[in-house]
Amino acid sequence: MPRNDERPTSTSTVVSEDQNSDTESSERCDSLTSSSDVDCSRQSFTSDSSSKHNSPSCSPPKTLTLDEVMASARDLSNLSLAHEIVVNRNFHLEPPDLPQNSLEKKVKDMVHKAFWDCLESELNDDPPEYDYAIKLLDEIKDTLLSFLNPGANRLRTQIMEVLDMDLIRQQADNNAVDIQGLVSYIINTMGKFCAPVRDDEIKKLKENSGNLVTLFKEIFRVLDLMKMDMVNFTIQSLRPELQRQSVEYERAKFQSILERTPSALDHTNEWIKSSIDEATQVMPPSDKSSDSGQSGKPLPGPTLVLNTAYIRLLIWDESKGPLPETLMTDEVRLQEMQRSLQLYQAVASVLLIVYSSIGGAVSGLPTLVERLKKMTAVLLEGMHSTDFNLTEALGNVSAQICCEVNKSLAERNFPALPAELQETLKGQICDVTQENNPIRTLVEGRVHQYFRVVLASTNSHRTPPPVPPGLGLIQPELMGLGVSFVNLVNFNKKVYGPFYVSILKNLLFIDMQAPTPQNGIIQGPPSSPLESK
Repeated sequence: MPRNDERPTSTSTVVSEDQNSDTESSERCDSLTSSSDVDCSRQSFTSDSSSKHNSPSCSPPKTLTLDEVMASARDLSNLSLAHEIVVNRNFHLEPPDLPQNSLEKKVKDMVHKAFWDCLESELNDDPPEYDYAIKLLDEIKDTLLSFLNPGANRLRTQIMEVLDMDLIRQQADNNAVDIQGLVSYIINTMGKFCAPVRDDEIKKLKENSGNLVTLFKEIFRVLDLMKMDMVNFTIQSLRPELQRQSVEYERAKFQSILERTPSALDHTNEWIKSSIDEATQVMPPSDKSSDSGQSGKPLPGPTLVLNTAYIRLLIWDESKGPLPETLMTDEVRLQEMQRSLQLYQAVASVLLIVYSSIGGAVSGLPTLVERLKKMTAVLLEGMHSTDFNLTEALGNVSAQICCEVNKSLAERNFPALPAELQETLKGQICDVTQENNPIRTLVEGRVHQYFRVVLASTNSHRTPPPVPPGLGLIQPELMGLGVSFVNLVNFNKKVYGPFYVSILKNLLFIDMQAPTPQNGIIQGPPSSPLESK
């Protein structure tokens, strides 16, 4: 919180630029991760030493009580809030905005109207009554005191003396209370506490010398804004400390949830397990010949399995199952990345078709290509929506591309594209909707290849690797998305790495021989190729 001679800065404006937080995130991730094998080192797979937060709880299934469910819900809420504050530097709270026709808003408006009508009726009595006005003054006093730091004794004493409820009640009983004077003091005091962005609101309050009921309404409206400003200022103040403690805090909170709910890693277990076969397919041939389990099947490394699992998140189908529990706090960010990547891939596919069909008409004209790229992105915006007609949108894209290209050709005194070529181009662009379309398959495959390289690189969050051939047209967007994604992955590995280690040990060593006792001591598993890497 600020000192009482300081004024919190406004945080009510959101700058919705995800890239602005990438530098801050990359610096944090650089201090948290020293290699691409974060918390998944080979030694951890054969080590039995662990602490409470180094392995998930293995308690048997049990029936949860209501208190345990509520406690887990509170932990999850705190975990989500802390995570959002740490990873989203634009995070802030806003006053609730109820839907216009909702029942809650109607009830709230009715109750408030009844209260203000009663206040107006009391103040219009002869002599006036002040019961409701005194209740408001008491609430305002408590709000003003809540803005003070513990050491602000002088201001605290002043507010307590001026807004002494016992004295005000005595004055009201004798019809000697100066409500207008008390209101003026309240407005002046609010002006000392408010953020600079609220100065105009305070000025309007000072100029409002009319109806007391209206003035009280406005005072409470501005006080609500000041409360939100103070909350957001506190969030800004806590963010550096939360960033220093975020990994331990989030891991401890998830561990407490896991102890109450042993099934809290079921989806995570299935997510990693289903990635092993895919990781085996992308293994280098040299690793396939040397890494094998007891059954002789190729055995992918833990880092490869985990990176493969993360890449699957970029094409996650929510209709086929929920996200892993360890990534629920990043669900919104992952959805935004999915949508952005889907759009970039569609744009790249369209532009590749344009180059392959009419490359001569656009080659050497970067301004035209950039215009076609932006136009395509705008027309395909929202393609993730279920009610979006992609075929129709691609038809519009092809028509606009032909129009722009013909316009460019006319400016350079060249003939327009033949009608047959235009129809062929439109058909090829509309065919992108087919899952087995070769251009679409090529782009998606190279995008996944790029993200595998990004996750395998130790410095990709600072210097992203170049994109594969064919994706140069979306290179800035893809590299920016790669930085955001690797920051998310690195932080997630740091927090939940111990839980992933435990799951991977069970999955990757499931075919190995059980340890045999020697001289009464249980020996560890036989030497694994994982340890030699």
